[in-house]
Amino acid sequence: MTYNNAMAKKGLDVPAEITGLCRAIRDAGHEAYLIGGCVRDLLLDREPKDWDITTNATPEQIQSLFEETFYENKFGTVGVVTKSENPRLKVVEITPYRVEGKYSNARHPDEVTFSTNLSDDLKRRDFTVNAIAYDPIEKELVDEHGGQDDLRRRVIAAVGDADERFQEDALRTLRAIRFSAELDFALDAKTAAAIAKDADRLGKISKERIRDEFVRILESDRPMQAMYVAQKLGILKYVIPQLEEAIGVEQNQAHSYDVFEHLLRSLQHAADKKWPLEVRLAALLHDIGKPASRRWSDEKKDWTFHGHEVIGARMAEKILHDLRMPNETIKTVVALIRWHMFFSDPDKVTLSAVRRIITNVGVEHINDLLNLRICDRIGTGRPKEQPFRLRKYMSMVDEAMRDPVTVSMLKIDGKKVMDLGEKPGPRIGWTLHALLEEVLDDPSRNTEEYLERRAGELLKVSEEELKALGEQGKDRREKEDEAEVQKLRDKHHVN
Repeated sequence: MTYNNAMAKKGLDVPAEITGLCRAIRDAGHEAYLIGGCVRDLLLDREPKDWDITTNATPEQIQSLFEETFYENKFGTVGVVTKSENPRLKVVEITPYRVEGKYSNARHPDEVTFSTNLSDDLKRRDFTVNAIAYDPIEKELVDEHGGQDDLRRRVIAAVGDADERFQEDALRTLRAIRFSAELDFALDAKTAAAIAKDADRLGKISKERIRDEFVRILESDRPMQAMYVAQKLGILKYVIPQLEEAIGVEQNQAHSYDVFEHLLRSLQHAADKKWPLEVRLAALLHDIGKPASRRWSDEKKDWTFHGHEVIGARMAEKILHDLRMPNETIKTVVALIRWHMFFSDPDKVTLSAVRRIITNVGVEHINDLLNLRICDRIGTGRPKEQPFRLRKYMSMVDEAMRDPVTVSMLKIDGKKVMDLGEKPGPRIGWTLHALLEEVLDDPSRNTEEYLERRAGELLKVSEEELKALGEQGKDRREKEDEAEVQKLRDKHHVN
């Protein structure tokens, strides 16, 4: 990805809808420029995710020019609804040139006043590559802060004094790292120094804002690089402080790197494979419990990490809750981490055990679990993704997937249980889960004849006994987790 000087000279490729909006503003006697990320992306031959226009017109003047608009903020931004079929062009934001006051909360200006001078607006921008304006009518660039030079040099540099920019908005310290990851750019030396100086101000920023930037870092092509930079500049502790506990934690002989580097390399492999956010999060956090579980074994003459997947799953749940991640994302990532040590000798493991692993993580996430294991392996420094043992396990997963691993895959459903005489209520669910436990052990039992007969038998047992059977699998897994953690605590005399 390089700066396209030829494109800049002949004019940027701007959609007709955007050019039409700018022309309408100009025909009314005002100025109109594209600004920010869309100009940067066009100069880098990237498709802009959204389009922003800036003008010397006031919000009221902007609204008077277009049929359908909305204006519900104190920053002057007017949303203009177009007739475009392209979702990225359906709503275009148009904002007056602005001059901002002090930033008392380290995030938003206390007051905003509108300006008639484009230069006022450009100098308040965060980074030079985002402070380039473009007139699509005259096909002229306005670049007062060296943004094009920084695109050529592939660096992220603050507009003006970096310390002032970060004092205004502390989130910009993390945004700088995010842009470097998304664009594969380096940080300008002065900008990096200012990030380190102002890193503690990130503690004033809401977790939701930090989460959004962090997710975009993970979804970039270079998350490992970004995480290293974040740690070196003092930013990481305001995102996931627990990761810093993994720095310098040596592992056993199967690993070439300490826990911290192992996690980052695992994450990078997930990014290289374009795997989804849940796998990237799990790759980054799958061994987060190792520092707490690491013990020296005189017998093995090596480090052990017994139960780290249990401890790590609980730590990950707290980390993701703190970052205000969606509940479904948390549930998936925690399950992947909890069961990432599923791998055992495929010559000894049974299909029943494989079916239970599928049940634990869900049919829809079993491939994510296998991919996490691949990330884990690559993160150790081993070059081969899929050795024979993992390929054999994958084949067993395919075989097990033919068998029922969820209640919905049983040859009986809640309606049939009611037809057999059960009244609506929790007993139906307990019956189905009790039947699933039997089928997980022996898939040949998944026939209408067997399940109807067995369901009829279960309907005769007491509510207490049926509930116990229905929740048997869930309870057993929870008790296994508790026992493993307690065993570690007892061993080391920790309550």
